[in-house]
Amino acid sequence: MLRGRLVTLRPATEDDVPALAAVRATPQVMARWGGGDLAGEIREAIAEKGLHYLAVCLDGRVVGAIQWAAEEDPEYRHASMDIFLDPSVHGRGVGTDAVRTLAVHLVDHERFHRLVIDPAADNEAAIRCYAKVGFKPVGIMRQYECGADGTWHDGLLMDLLAAELVR
Repeated sequence: MLRGRLVTLRPATEDDVPALAAVRATPQVMARWGGGDLAGEIREAIAEKGLHYLAVCLDGRVVGAIQWAAEEDPEYRHASMDIFLDPSVHGRGVGTDAVRTLAVHLVDHERFHRLVIDPAADNEAAIRCYAKVGFKPVGIMRQYECGADGTWHDGLLMDLLAAELVR
């Protein structure tokens, strides 16, 4: 369990699936993460080897998930992360706290020197959130992801070096 200023991050469980599926089903999250069998996708993510899928809890309530995975090749070792949050907590510093809490863990305890995250290039709120933690833009990944509308959209690769982490 990881504790931030506002949030607690803990491994997601089967009991969290309904709350996480409800967050994923909100129009704002659905627009970025897409949909299908949301409960099934969440169960798969919880069970996936090599993916660390954590519930983001605020005041004892599950308000989203944050996940990370490692590239373990010694020549390229780094961790990637991704997050989604209930729109009801947007704009309150919850995302920044969750990303910072996980980043501190990955740098201090997992010993990663570099972290990456890849928001949609037009997701200004997410980009601002990640920048507050120290992530910097690396470049645009053209036609990186297929959106819910079936068209391809650009992504922004951002990275953070351990020394740049804003604690």
